[in-house]
Amino acid sequence: MLTVAVDGIPLHYRDVGQGLPVLLLHAFPLDGSAFDKQVAALSGRYRFIVPDLRGFGQSRLGEGPTEMRHMAKDALALLDALNIEAAVVGGVSMGGYVAMAILREDAGRVRALVLVDTKCTVDDAAGKETRETSAKKALSEGTPAVIQGLVPKLVHAGPDSPVGREVTAMGLAASPQALAAGQRGLALRPDSRDILARFAGPTLVVVGEHDTVAPLASAQQMVDLVQGSRLEVIANAAHLPNQEQPEAFNAVLDAFLASLA
Repeated sequence: MLTVAVDGIPLHYRDVGQGLPVLLLHAFPLDGSAFDKQVAALSGRYRFIVPDLRGFGQSRLGEGPTEMRHMAKDALALLDALNIEAAVVGGVSMGGYVAMAILREDAGRVRALVLVDTKCTVDDAAGKETRETSAKKALSEGTPAVIQGLVPKLVHAGPDSPVGREVTAMGLAASPQALAAGQRGLALRPDSRDILARFAGPTLVVVGEHDTVAPLASAQQMVDLVQGSRLEVIANAAHLPNQEQPEAFNAVLDAFLASLA
């Protein structure tokens, strides 16, 4: 795995394949390996840039809450280091929030957009309180206490399924500090309806059929904001369709990317 330093923080990433550059941004509290099945299946046709977002995987945690704008600037610095002027930017859940933050920072760097099981609106007061409770729980009780309650919401097949165990292992690798900083950063994210409404590039919105975290209504809201965007629903998946139903997800992603050539 390669490394780029942003503001003194080492960030790890993979650069695999050739062709149209595609930046993939993972969900909380996972890491870049969440996209292994996409890279394995499609890197013969596309160039995948897959970072571990700050605090996760092998990337170091910064100071304070891990805000979406910080991760967006990290991603843009990574594209700069690789001399990539513009890329398809795709994100799952938290990664989708980061993708929208990249739009806010520099929309010209976004060739096209892929938003997966994410939202364009902010947390309400109850949602922010829940995130703060989770952050405090991580710091006081440790990573397992948070991950145990989170995985059933992410995977339709359940925590004891192969994909459930995969997601659990990724989540358990995160430090309590990273979990707390991530939750607090997520609570601070801005509303992105305005930036989506101004985006004119090709956009794919994907949602798992059984997602209760960022459900179909949230996906439809984003589709309604971006003229010409398309919506795909992945059957038998919850919040992480790229991991839970990789073949169906890959087919949708491949068709979208091929349409950009």
